[in-house]
Amino acid sequence: MGNNKVEKTNYKEIAQQIINEIGTSENLISSAHCATRLRLVIKSNEKVNKEAIENIDGVKGVFFASGQLQVIFGTGVVNKVYEEFTQLTGQGEVSKEELKQVASANDNKFKKIIKTLGDVFVPIIPAIVAGGLMMGLTESINFCVNNGYLAIDTSASWYVFLAMFSNAAYIFLPILIGFSSAKVFGGNQFLGAVIAMIMLHPDLQNAWTVASEGVLRNQSVWFGLYEIPMVAYQGHVIPIVIAVYIMSFIENKLHKIVPEMIDLFVTPLVTIFITGYLTLTLVGPVFVFLENSLLTGVQQIVQLPFGIGGFVIGGIYATTVVTGIHHMYSIIDMGQIANYGYTYWLPIASAANIAQGGATLAVGVKTKNKKIKSLAFPAALSAMFGITEPAIFGINLRYIKPFIGAALGGAAGGLYASIVGLGATGTGVTGIFGILLHLHSPINYLIMFAIALGVAFFTTLLLGWDESK
Repeated sequence: MGNNKVEKTNYKEIAQQIINEIGTSENLISSAHCATRLRLVIKSNEKVNKEAIENIDGVKGVFFASGQLQVIFGTGVVNKVYEEFTQLTGQGEVSKEELKQVASANDNKFKKIIKTLGDVFVPIIPAIVAGGLMMGLTESINFCVNNGYLAIDTSASWYVFLAMFSNAAYIFLPILIGFSSAKVFGGNQFLGAVIAMIMLHPDLQNAWTVASEGVLRNQSVWFGLYEIPMVAYQGHVIPIVIAVYIMSFIENKLHKIVPEMIDLFVTPLVTIFITGYLTLTLVGPVFVFLENSLLTGVQQIVQLPFGIGGFVIGGIYATTVVTGIHHMYSIIDMGQIANYGYTYWLPIASAANIAQGGATLAVGVKTKNKKIKSLAFPAALSAMFGITEPAIFGINLRYIKPFIGAALGGAAGGLYASIVGLGATGTGVTGIFGILLHLHSPINYLIMFAIALGVAFFTTLLLGWDESK
């Protein structure tokens, strides 16, 4: 592999080489870049010489994902290469969002649904991460105080406020989802938030009291056709997404047919009433049932005897990352936290990510190829922080057997996580920093980490790989 410290005078040459190896600019639809990667939408992937691009100086990895050819350069370098690239191709700069729209234009319906779910939940993750970390911190403080390890006044304002702040995002999760969903579906974001507020209205019974109190009141709907329980939607995810999708559809239709003079008044009024009624009487009950069935099924798999469920999930998790299905896992994480107080899915995902790092680390340690070594070590570290794409696409999938080793490592780590019932207080953080979501059980998390890393590392060394490919 070539020198990763690219001289400034070489950026134009590197950009030209990439253009040549993608089948010239005639095969390029659009381009953009993120902090580390050049992102290209290609007309015909068959014309791309992926191996040749991997051997261009400065390139740290090449992979196809999300309908894009992504070329890893690293922070700083990618900006300079992209500047030369746009000048040579004559294309103006586009945003990552615009590029994603172009790249997904030919996706099948299933991929579009998965991508849409990702677009809804990814912006919410920082709020969920913050809440989860604060939950983990309060739980660890409680544990230390209750067992005499710390002498802290838990009636102090800082602790009372910390405990209050920690669950705010989860209590009002439907509002976050409603706001985000409306943006994705092209509706008014504030109307999306209002639909979520209707689903949390204090005139409805709090959903978390149903288990202890039962349903306190039913309401006859659709002119006496049937009754619905007057229960709110705390902790639910899928019903609000569907409700806001319907809201956005109704709103956009009304904008087209309502005269402009009264559009400001009529459209929001009709949209909110129709969507609200449909949500409480039909959409909500149906999709609560479906969501609960999904979460129950996932939990039953995780809790299979002898850790079998965790073994299977940990083993196939990285494959779902490759296919893009992992974007829907936020639904599982958030749903499990709402239902059980923890997500038992995230620790298994964390084991799989750590294992990818372990397999890549094995390649870095054993290889004699300087370019592979210079790519493997930072990619391994990145995977251990939860960012697995450089490891998966730059090393492990390239040689196949390290990917198998990583799958076995993820399976072993997932097996242990399931056996001990390891759960996370939040989502969005895996790998090294994932321990912050497991402060209630840090030793088990560290053991899981060591198992996933160790099995992946030594299995990869044992399997070996062919660097001539």
